[in-house]
Amino acid sequence: MRDFSGLTETLYTATEWIMRFSVINVLWFILNIPIVFTITSIFFGNSESSSLLYLWPLVVLLPALFFPSTAAMFSTVREWIIKKDQASLTKTYFSHLKATYKKSFLSGIVLMALWFIWILDFTFFKNENDLIWTMFVVVGLILFVFTINFFSLSAHYQMNNKALLKNAFFVTVGNPLLSLFILISNLSLFYVSATELLFLWPLFAGTVSAFLSFLAFYRFSLKVEEKALKNKEG
Repeated sequence: MRDFSGLTETLYTATEWIMRFSVINVLWFILNIPIVFTITSIFFGNSESSSLLYLWPLVVLLPALFFPSTAAMFSTVREWIIKKDQASLTKTYFSHLKATYKKSFLSGIVLMALWFIWILDFTFFKNENDLIWTMFVVVGLILFVFTINFFSLSAHYQMNNKALLKNAFFVTVGNPLLSLFILISNLSLFYVSATELLFLWPLFAGTVSAFLSFLAFYRFSLKVEEKALKNKEG
């Protein structure tokens, strides 16, 4: 049991949170190294055809690695926010990964298909005119927020994938302020990580993104549940 106060308590809490963010992010990053390598190969490909060739491994890697590992990260972060005790960060993360792997794999196939359709359409139509380009950018941003909300919903509620997809859509389009916060916070974080502070990717970027996104979603869900309870009592 801790018995700290003042500056000591502040330093202990800060150290504890830094460890939480870094440990889970490192685990998540290690699991996704094959995807990082594949995406790097796409960006540094010598030709468009060779770059497109590298897209095919992602068909397997994204649902097999990225979506389950990210879903487990959101579930772990959720427990921090609702203040649920965790005996071990590593054990907690891998227990969530094991418990939700099949469900995350199947939902990952659906989400990956949506993203691939968008990528192919965007690649094909991007040179048509500015209006079409802008439209596909907007659709891509909405799809990004939709994906984040899907992870938050899957971490917080026990629903099947069909219900999760449907509710993620309603949350995304039905609450513009939540969607705008998720979009701005995540894009700002990813921009800083990609251009200024590269060390954030393996150490903090994923968990900070999950923390901010789920925290915003959690506050939104509490308001919805409170409003539904008042309507029921009224």
